[in-house]
Amino acid sequence: MTSAPPTDGTSTLGGEQALCGERPTWAGLPRPAAAYIAALNAGDPDAVAACVTEDFRNEHASPAGRGCVGRAAYRERLPGFLAAFPGLRYVPDADPVVAGERVAVPYLMTASMPEGALRIRGLWLITLRAGLVAHRVDYWDSGAVPAGSRPAGGAATPDGAAAAD
Repeated sequence: MTSAPPTDGTSTLGGEQALCGERPTWAGLPRPAAAYIAALNAGDPDAVAACVTEDFRNEHASPAGRGCVGRAAYRERLPGFLAAFPGLRYVPDADPVVAGERVAVPYLMTASMPEGALRIRGLWLITLRAGLVAHRVDYWDSGAVPAGSRPAGGAATPDGAAAAD
């Protein structure tokens, strides 16, 4: 499924495959946020890191999550996270809410785990700056990640690595 690019300065993730009947695009998502999600869905740590500021702050509301500060620290964690969740995809759970440089992004994270399909609902609160993601707070259900699916050394987080990092 593809969609024509919008002309209003927003972006969709046209061409992304929908999983289990989920919507494949986020209407009205600002381009920097769309690029960030597309990079995560592509499984490319360098592309993900290129979407965040040098002083990027990554926070988690979940007790199993572990935040970090800085693009380099975030980039270092990405390969372990991406490897822990084969077939990782983020798809819309609802339309985003945009207020200036702040974006609330409801998502459904899916992955193909050895134990079966993984589905985690969550919400990112993203702050954009200079065309990049500067800050992200992630609200997600850590209880939805089976203990056997977590990377060695700690609980998995939907965006970085093991909580013990």
